[in-house]
Amino acid sequence: MPHWVQGVRAAGRAVLYGDAQEALMGGIVMLKEDRKTVERLFKQFEKAGDDAHAEKRQIADQVIDELTTRTWIEEKIFHPAARKAAPDTKDHVLESIEEHHVVLWMLSESKRLDPKDERFDAKMSVLMENVRHHVEEEEKEWFPDVRKAMGRNRLIETRRTDGKREEEGPG
Repeated sequence: MPHWVQGVRAAGRAVLYGDAQEALMGGIVMLKEDRKTVERLFKQFEKAGDDAHAEKRQIADQVIDELTTRTWIEEKIFHPAARKAAPDTKDHVLESIEEHHVVLWMLSESKRLDPKDERFDAKMSVLMENVRHHVEEEEKEWFPDVRKAMGRNRLIETRRTDGKREEEGPG
């Protein structure tokens, strides 16, 4: 079974059982790992020669598959969990959804475009720039905000639990 399917199932179970924090932490780790795969593909594409049309098509198809899967995981599992666990990150979620929309649009165009078309390399270059910007923004701004909010949520839950024990008195 591909690792992303296992990740989707694990994150999905966490969301189903109401453990948004577990889903978020697992999701952040999974997304970072998957992004390394995408970045490796980007670098392969950039290193391919100008006339390596078949190789570029193959790499582009892998990029399309990877990014389509990642976008689905983020929007169906990670974003809802983030909004539940860290409501203050709503603006990041909404921006991320819009960035995904642009990337998916570019992916659909790239899928239909012949690698010999003069626009193919340019389209892939713009796609890579957009994805790299998106990744950097999420990893430097959004993920830390989610982690901080989750830490606050855990602290609040701990205080509630401790306060409840104090109110109930000794066993």
